[in-house]
Amino acid sequence: QAQILAQSPTLKCVNFRGNVQTRLRKLDDGVVDATLLAIAGLKRMDMDSCATAVLDWDEMLPAVAQGAIGVQCRSDDERSLKYINALNHPETHACVNCERAFLEALDGNCKTPIAGQARIIDGKIVFRGLIAMPDGSLKYTTEATGEVEDAKEIGRKAGEKLKAEAGDKFFEMMVEMSPQQVLGQITK
Repeated sequence: QAQILAQSPTLKCVNFRGNVQTRLRKLDDGVVDATLLAIAGLKRMDMDSCATAVLDWDEMLPAVAQGAIGVQCRSDDERSLKYINALNHPETHACVNCERAFLEALDGNCKTPIAGQARIIDGKIVFRGLIAMPDGSLKYTTEATGEVEDAKEIGRKAGEKLKAEAGDKFFEMMVEMSPQQVLGQITK
């Protein structure tokens, strides 16, 4: 929401619930003018033809570790670890570690407008991240590139950089301004 409002502050963002078909029906019925849905979900349901555009990271960054699947087991369960390790995708693991280190450096949670994505491009890890006010009025962005084995450090440093650039006051204001307050301000 923060990224949408940062790009188009005159838009009215509304949260609505329902499955994909319900959301698309609201679009068809004119209840909303647009909706954002995960292309992976649309593909899984063989509904990707409903998508009119797929946003790239130049347009909008996802939430940290969006789409990654984590599997957890006891550290002493050698049999399960053997199977789980066979499922691991090292490149995705490195990207998620970078993103999570960024989030941790910012003390972020699922309610704060923090986004980040790491990709491996030409053998290097490339990270982009942002923090924003819920109303999109202010945002800070960063980009970092480095060796894949330094993924966590790259993410941590990117988070620390944004934290320093934004300052304590930004984070105090970000926490105070809930998305509901933002929606209330926009609809008044």
